[in-house]
Amino acid sequence: MTRPTTTRFRTGLRRALLCLSALTVPALATLPAQAADITLKISHYLPDKHGIHTDFLEPWARELEAKTNGKVAVEILPGPSAFGNVAKQMDQVKAGVVDMANGLAGMPRGRLPRTSIMDMPFLAKTADGATRTLWDLHKEGLLADEYKGVKPLALYCHNAGLIHTTDKPVRSPDDMKGLRLRTPSPAISEAVTALGGTPVGLPPAEVYESLQKKVLDGTIFTWDAVGAFRLNEVVKYHTDARTYTTCFFFVMNEKKYQSLPADVRTALDSISGDALIPKFGPWWDKWDARGMDDAKAKGHEIITLTDAERQAFADRLKPMAEAWIAKLAKDDNVPNAAAIYGRAKALVAKYEQR
Repeated sequence: MTRPTTTRFRTGLRRALLCLSALTVPALATLPAQAADITLKISHYLPDKHGIHTDFLEPWARELEAKTNGKVAVEILPGPSAFGNVAKQMDQVKAGVVDMANGLAGMPRGRLPRTSIMDMPFLAKTADGATRTLWDLHKEGLLADEYKGVKPLALYCHNAGLIHTTDKPVRSPDDMKGLRLRTPSPAISEAVTALGGTPVGLPPAEVYESLQKKVLDGTIFTWDAVGAFRLNEVVKYHTDARTYTTCFFFVMNEKKYQSLPADVRTALDSISGDALIPKFGPWWDKWDARGMDDAKAKGHEIITLTDAERQAFADRLKPMAEAWIAKLAKDDNVPNAAAIYGRAKALVAKYEQR
């Protein structure tokens, strides 16, 4: 009489186990993945819709996570965050408040005088040429200790900016006389003054209203910025003189880098430096397309200078450039400023094949 009881017991046990399994598998599926061993934070000062965030930093972060098989997690803190002040990006990394940062080399002004040589007017035409030049200057040791305490993962520059005006087109150096222009850097301010214009320092977000109210006659900006700040609504002429470049840094706290496991450093190195530098030219071409395409759609006049016409600007500004380099040597403790400038010109010529 015990066999039916045993059979019923086994059947009941089997059913109970099946029910338990059915409950357990979904529960296990909802458990979070194992937490990363290392979390790294990157700050920058731009909106999270800017190409530097969407095309550069986000994919770079996810690639690092993949290459470390999830050992590393990367958190990105964009401009609107408490860590988004443009002037504090380098300080935050050096202090270890964040592990990495993408910042503007010219902010605050005067901190990176050797790097600022890349801001010289009519030096480079393209983001690719300027970026490769700046990275070579770094690798050759010509930027000295400007990045002491941090490990540069990339130093890069945007495509050369244009002269955008509301009512008066600029076709020659003489056309700059009397124009009130928003300028992006001290070197370009000196250049505008030397050509008879009046430079005006303004945050980018204030340029639209100043142009609309005729406080400004124009601005010197990239196509990317023209698109981002809707400036095609208030300007009509765009002189593609390839006027200037501005540069950026993507750096990591040196101590933090050295503290990482060897395999994590290897993964990080494999997607930074020489592997990252060639990507900035194509990225900036993409980011600039929005502003340029919008100007064309609105029927604006885009004035593209020939090499000879562009050289006329450079020749007129030669005394200004020499004085600026001398000032860097004397006032900013860059005794080899002329040598750095000369090397930069040689490298740009090599990379832009001109």
